[in-house]
Amino acid sequence: MFRNILKKGRKLAGLGGLVAALTVAAPAMAQDKEPIVFGGSIPLSGVFAFAGIHLHAGLTDYTDWINSQGGINGHPVEYVMEDTAYEVDRSVAAFKKISGSSSPATYYGDSTGFMKAIASELNSMGTTLMSGASFATALTDNEQYPYQFIPGPNYSQMFGIILEYIASEGEGGDMPTVAFVYSDTEFGKDPIENGKARAAELGIEVVEEIVTKPGSVDVSAEVLKLRRVRPDYVVFHGYVLSPINEFMVQMRQMGLDTKFMGTFWSSDKLIIDKMGADADGYMGVMPYNYYDSEESGPMLDALRAQAEKSDPDAGYRPTGYIQGWFNAMVWTEVIKRTLDAGKELNADNMAEALASIKDWDTGGIIGIPVTVKDMSFPVGRIWRVNAEAGRYEPVSDWIHLD
Repeated sequence: MFRNILKKGRKLAGLGGLVAALTVAAPAMAQDKEPIVFGGSIPLSGVFAFAGIHLHAGLTDYTDWINSQGGINGHPVEYVMEDTAYEVDRSVAAFKKISGSSSPATYYGDSTGFMKAIASELNSMGTTLMSGASFATALTDNEQYPYQFIPGPNYSQMFGIILEYIASEGEGGDMPTVAFVYSDTEFGKDPIENGKARAAELGIEVVEEIVTKPGSVDVSAEVLKLRRVRPDYVVFHGYVLSPINEFMVQMRQMGLDTKFMGTFWSSDKLIIDKMGADADGYMGVMPYNYYDSEESGPMLDALRAQAEKSDPDAGYRPTGYIQGWFNAMVWTEVIKRTLDAGKELNADNMAEALASIKDWDTGGIIGIPVTVKDMSFPVGRIWRVNAEAGRYEPVSDWIHLD
């Protein structure tokens, strides 16, 4: 079941629980309280560095901000990380090093591969709660990954939100058709079967599936396949940019009026920067408000102020920055709930605190109160590129999956 919540443009009023708890009088940190450590395997180099540097900035700025508010229940927060170059072996080594020296309560994983590889050790340790860059559906399997969570909707849930939006566009008339275009990778294939099942439930016909290599490839033959079936929507997954741009340009040159949509990692300013006017109309599902959106709220305002303070010349902060900040926000909420309950700060108790999150006001990072389900935050909104303005603008209400 799905539910659309709130009208476009509605802004959260008042302070969320976390913001209220931490900003009242900005209490000083007790000098005798042990630091709480946020750990991280961060890809500051390698193929994912374009996102890693912003994830790192978000985590760093949040740590500075939370410490300026008195830490977590008076405990100062330390952020300890190692560059991994987006390599699983280096990520595992970084985790072992940081866990051995700093005893992190929470940890940022740089990839699905790392988070799967470290799961057995993480489960055996029982000391640390992990989230990170991955939105992989598999990581929401609580039996295999009891101490890991997704900082938003998983990839299958992203497809669910996209398909809910497409179905709403067909209300009162013929249901739109859709084609799925995805990379021949674990990342690309992740939501496809669940997406086809959900499309069938909604009465949306999947008229074509296209699988490509990731990155810039010749897609002319695949474009001809799509021309034959003329889908109303193409949903891309498993890419950052290419070959999304090639599909869009070639299909439009053929006169097709197909609409194009994508998931988190392909829905940032990069597509606007690289495609210019050709990016106009592209749509993405995003669980957070964009940095340059017209939305506001106490935490979103704090994020913008801290970003400006830390680097006044940086300007726009990509979605990776907000994702890093939100990860640390959730860690703080979970740790605070655990400490407030008088419980030991271990993985079992933190996982229990995470599962207790219901109707949580994130202070404008997400535009509606959110509830954890299956170790994820299954909420998002559809945003569309306004190429002339150089930004994404909302075209749907917030959609929260029940």
